[in-house]
Amino acid sequence: MVQASRTSDVDADDTVEYDGPSGGWGSLEGIARIFGKEWTSPGVLNTLRRQNKPRGFMCVSCSWAKPADYHAFEFCENGAKATLWELTSRRCTPEFFAKHTLTELLDWSDYDLEQQGRLTHPLRYDSGSDQYVPCGWDEAFQAIGAQLKALDPKSVVFYSSGRASLETSYLYALFARVYGNNNLPDSSNMCHETTSVALKQLIGAGVGTVVFQDLSNCDAMFFFGQNTGSNSPRFLHPLQDAAKRGVQIITFNPVREKGLEVFVNPQNPAEMLTGKATQISSQYHQVKVGGDIGVILGICKHVFAADDKAKAEGKRVLDTAFIEQHTKGFESFEAKVRATSWDDIEAASGLSRAAIEGAAQVYVEADRVIGIYGMGLTQHVHGFENVAMLVNMLLLKGNIGRDGTGISPVRGHSNVQGQRTVGISEKPELVPLDKYARQFGFEPPRDKGMNTVETCEGVLSRKVKAFFGLGGNFVRAIPERGKMEAAWRDLELTVQIATKLNRSHLVHGKVAYLLPCLGRTEQDVQASGPQAVTMEDTFSCIQGSIGLRKPASEHLKSEVAIVAGLAKATLPPNPKLTWDAWAGDYGLIRDQIEETYPDKLHDFNARMFTPGGFYLGNSARERIWKTKSGKAEFTVPQTLSSTGFDDAPGRYRLLTMRSNDQFNTTIYGYSDRLRGIEGTRDVLLMNPDEIRRAGLSEGQMVSLISDAEDGVEREVGPLKVTPFRLPDGCVGAYYPEMNPLIPLSHHDIHSKTPAAKSVPVRIRA
Repeated sequence: MVQASRTSDVDADDTVEYDGPSGGWGSLEGIARIFGKEWTSPGVLNTLRRQNKPRGFMCVSCSWAKPADYHAFEFCENGAKATLWELTSRRCTPEFFAKHTLTELLDWSDYDLEQQGRLTHPLRYDSGSDQYVPCGWDEAFQAIGAQLKALDPKSVVFYSSGRASLETSYLYALFARVYGNNNLPDSSNMCHETTSVALKQLIGAGVGTVVFQDLSNCDAMFFFGQNTGSNSPRFLHPLQDAAKRGVQIITFNPVREKGLEVFVNPQNPAEMLTGKATQISSQYHQVKVGGDIGVILGICKHVFAADDKAKAEGKRVLDTAFIEQHTKGFESFEAKVRATSWDDIEAASGLSRAAIEGAAQVYVEADRVIGIYGMGLTQHVHGFENVAMLVNMLLLKGNIGRDGTGISPVRGHSNVQGQRTVGISEKPELVPLDKYARQFGFEPPRDKGMNTVETCEGVLSRKVKAFFGLGGNFVRAIPERGKMEAAWRDLELTVQIATKLNRSHLVHGKVAYLLPCLGRTEQDVQASGPQAVTMEDTFSCIQGSIGLRKPASEHLKSEVAIVAGLAKATLPPNPKLTWDAWAGDYGLIRDQIEETYPDKLHDFNARMFTPGGFYLGNSARERIWKTKSGKAEFTVPQTLSSTGFDDAPGRYRLLTMRSNDQFNTTIYGYSDRLRGIEGTRDVLLMNPDEIRRAGLSEGQMVSLISDAEDGVEREVGPLKVTPFRLPDGCVGAYYPEMNPLIPLSHHDIHSKTPAAKSVPVRIRA
């Protein structure tokens, strides 16, 4: 039986609820619905069979592992939706834009914009008609290059989403630096930058230490703020295996996520026929939004108490040898934990002492523990402290640097981690700039570039003059949308590289280009023949990918070819910058990557199709701590709440969420099946007790008002009050619709990751 811990007397019968398991027939129905809606040909099923397999193509959705020992169908519901979405038979042609002004299209929903299908021709913005009109590739490259030559390089931003390949990302970063800046924000800045900053400082490696095989060797897993069922459903297969062999899976999440409760494997005929589900979490605790620091401190407090008891018997719970040899700051951390009262822990977490101690006892008894988390830890004002507390917990028992242990941030977009590996970073200290200088014969800029929040601040202050978007939907994904969209119109130049139409393409600069690219599922044939690309998964393994399908249009170019064409049109000639050769043979790009990063990416071309990928390695996994002290760092939390604001009468903690029918800002439909919400995204989720206390009623239409103490009016509505199991004082609604409520200043203190998981709001009836 799952042990549940809640903060109110919410009755599930009074709330919207999905009464089935994750996976199962519901998952197959979700895939079939998108298949039918996109009118894709039967041949696409053969494409899906090659997804996430050697010599196939790598999923364009999440960054989950592509194991060497793969299933017959190595894709999940969301991965299949992403592939079907890309392989749609719909086409967004110049004729579509001839019928609609961009002002008119601004009133369309995210879903309806992407429903127009694949972009087919390069386009430029015509201000006279307020429309995109077709243009030639050479015309676009030369015009963009001329604009860039006239601008101060420091005023131009080169943003990248997480789906661009390692080859594209490497050239893109090189282009920006030769042009003259380190303004290379990426989607990490919006989600896991907190991870990169915290882990780099505390254990000396900015990514997780866990490898795929560790999931088969652990005794317990502790989950914090990660929605496996919707965001990384293939993770459910190893979780199911772990649960069946007796691994204790302890989950802390304000939301009851079905994927971490029960699962029916769609690839298991017996389970599909009988409906027999596997219970995933052995304990599930609905922590208050922003309460994770308090929870983890409470776990550590129980560990110290258990160690005290063990010492009396001549034993230890703490790994004292590891702490002595490998860590720094233990004594200060211990003092803080012992001095913190259980009353304060319970108040901050919203959980009872008994619930926390029940979870902590699992940690005490387990030999090998993995800590797993998502944006539920990173997207807070004190997100750094969230991650630091999880590191503290793991260090107490030496649960970093052994098989079956470690810290595992689950990354979202398919190559968001890999982009950093090959130079996409605004932080010059993370990039081997001296190697760049020798390799390509130029002096790279050494000053810090702009991250996502700083880019937005630069747009508002008019410091930023031009913006490149290598994929993604930047304007839709950022906070403070109202102010940002107004300021965006003053940019001198915007260039968007994309496969489908989205809102960011409609909010443009004075000169604007929309450049359509090949998708990862499509054949990429260049001068030297068919090409392959690579990406890095969440476990730091590199995978090769080969597109299989005929391109959506003969006018499309690959992302590599577009970046090379832009660079060639912008930069002065340099015999070491062979843009044409690189665009014609991606193997030559991998040779350059290997030269820049020989330690991790040696023999790149030879290893790129290694089954299961080739591992980049991780110093912290080897217990080599590349920190200032040379040891893993315990830290002392300065707060028990990660929200960054105090509670007040009438103030709620807003948790923004993604639906089961969504990937990042891409909305596949209006079915949040795993939460029992259908047909709409305009909902405000509250527990029934909270609804009654607020004097509201189910189905009532309300607005959310920003309650940030900055004097700025922000409002989103109307939203339908919907009863849902959430902790007291907490409400939920969908991302990105709630982004206008998030102040640009509301971000993690250390990493500037927008704090979208705990936003202060009020309700207006």
